[in-house]
Amino acid sequence: MEQAKREAIIRRVLDEQVHFIRLQFTDIFGQMKNVTVTASQIEKVLDNEMTIDGSSIEGFVRIEESDMRLYPDLDSFALLPWEQNGVKIARLICDVHNHDGSPFVGDPRYVLKRALKEAEDMGYTFDVGPELEFFLFYLDEKGRPTTHTGDEAGYFDLGTLDRGETARQDICLALEQMGFEIEASHHEVAAGQHEIDFKYAGALETADRIMTFKLAVKTLAQKHNLHATFMPKPIYGIAGSGMHTNMSLRKGPKNEFYDPAGRLQLSSEAYSFIAGLLEHVQGMAAITNPLVNSYKRLVPGYEAPCYLSWSVTNRSVLIRVPAARGQRTRLELRSPDPACNPYLALALCLRAGLDGIKRGLTPPAEVQENIFAMEPRQREAMDIRSLPTTLKESLAYMQADPLVLDTLGDHVSRHYIRGKEAEWEEYATRVSSWEVDKYLVLY
Repeated sequence: MEQAKREAIIRRVLDEQVHFIRLQFTDIFGQMKNVTVTASQIEKVLDNEMTIDGSSIEGFVRIEESDMRLYPDLDSFALLPWEQNGVKIARLICDVHNHDGSPFVGDPRYVLKRALKEAEDMGYTFDVGPELEFFLFYLDEKGRPTTHTGDEAGYFDLGTLDRGETARQDICLALEQMGFEIEASHHEVAAGQHEIDFKYAGALETADRIMTFKLAVKTLAQKHNLHATFMPKPIYGIAGSGMHTNMSLRKGPKNEFYDPAGRLQLSSEAYSFIAGLLEHVQGMAAITNPLVNSYKRLVPGYEAPCYLSWSVTNRSVLIRVPAARGQRTRLELRSPDPACNPYLALALCLRAGLDGIKRGLTPPAEVQENIFAMEPRQREAMDIRSLPTTLKESLAYMQADPLVLDTLGDHVSRHYIRGKEAEWEEYATRVSSWEVDKYLVLY
């Protein structure tokens, strides 16, 4: 099978007259990296002979351990639809290995593969469907991003109000050429905010697609003289961007979250999965909401969840169970934002849910009221806890959750925490424009 895939790739490179191949991988902070080679090197690539200097990648290895090898996932071969002056470029998504050929424990893709192996050993397949939101902003006369959107559109608006509609259409068409099944695209709540939804798939394929999606959105926005950003809260006072994450477990073709005889037609596995997510979601937050800016989205009043809760219909909760049942039964975790590293985030979602199933955890009662409208004493009486409110707080929760640390592994945990602590320290000591506006004249 692998030999047939290899031959098909070589043949396609020749038939399509591909000029360059990008070997893509992701660092622990969710930044896509790549090495570009000419088509003449394709056999060397497929023989896993391409190396990188791991010491140059943040969170990877020290300079004395720097040589690392890229192992391409043959199923990920695709042509990039945005040709540059007739130059054809293909890509392969790669796993990072040590020079001796063993998997590199700091590779986020390997972290997710470890979690998926645990699910497989329990008989499960983990499917995920993300909903990524993003903003499209104008560029200034020097080509630098602004925070001006150029539209006055709102939720589901179209036509002349939505200035990003043409760019969004081009993005959808390009993604379809790369094998995505686009289910819907629309304007979101805030001016300049958009969402494109693609069909669910296995977790590893979905994480790869999230990274590809972000690259496509940013690249094609530039062709429309726009800047696309997945920053969670780029503008004060309006809605931020989330990445609602829909999840289900299968055993063979059967959706394990569905039970026609169960309460709300949900299985015991579904309830335990919910309980596992609620048990660990505070410790997961530094991964699912990785930026200082992430916590400016997670505030009351803008639809983003702030409180640990679940419901079937209530959109103010953290975990929602959409109405669809049967094979489409799923759980929607609403806190992650699109700045997260999808490999690490999905690994944590899976391990948290499996922990709930293995321990037979039971979730608290469903919350049917609007949590944002509750008084603090009401939430306290119902034992409704809050998500972390800052990156610093979320890092403390992360370090106190053994399952989160175990899922990431010692290497990723240490480097991630160190990097994010430095990010927080830089933020905490930086003088902001708000401080200057507030205090410079007054004092």
